[in-house]
Amino acid sequence: MVHAARRKSEWILKVFLCVPAFVFSQQQPSLSQFTETGRISVNGHPTAYLIHHLPVSSFPQLPATVQNLLNQRGCLIPQTYEAHRPENVVQASLERRGSIDWAALCSEHGTVSLLVFFGDSPSPPAVLATAPETERLQAHGSDGVLGFDWGIDPASPEQVREAQAGMRHLPPKLDHDALADSIIDQTTVYHYFAENAWTIVATQE
Repeated sequence: MVHAARRKSEWILKVFLCVPAFVFSQQQPSLSQFTETGRISVNGHPTAYLIHHLPVSSFPQLPATVQNLLNQRGCLIPQTYEAHRPENVVQASLERRGSIDWAALCSEHGTVSLLVFFGDSPSPPAVLATAPETERLQAHGSDGVLGFDWGIDPASPEQVREAQAGMRHLPPKLDHDALADSIIDQTTVYHYFAENAWTIVATQE
């Protein structure tokens, strides 16, 4: 999976909490303000969870139009339990070769949506996936606390081709980037836009 090198066990929650404050927007009062905790039932047992979020302002690379659209939706950006820097906002050529597009996970009212913005257009984003935030949790570490396990990354045509290695019949190589949509240490699917439609790229998984 294209995210394998990035999502390794050494990127643990402790590292996230020890990141110097300058990594995040100086305008943010504290990480705790954007941290959600609670309990859900796992196999009949109440289990604690903890999810870190970041405000849209933590991603100054986003065009102002995209920032405004995310803020209008009330988005916070959920961070995986392995995060050691702001993540789950990515830039890639998703519409066509050479385009500058953006994708983000947006958490609002307990639901997380995978949004894609083509350029800095004021048009509403495409929604590629949606799930309750508490359905994207898994245990990690020795304390058994659940953490958020959904992450996105850009995937170049070469990276997608690598994920297709071993397929008996290889499909044509992609013309531009796909979007890798991953559950940590489990599965990755690749969303690809072509001929005015989003599809899931066939891989060996």
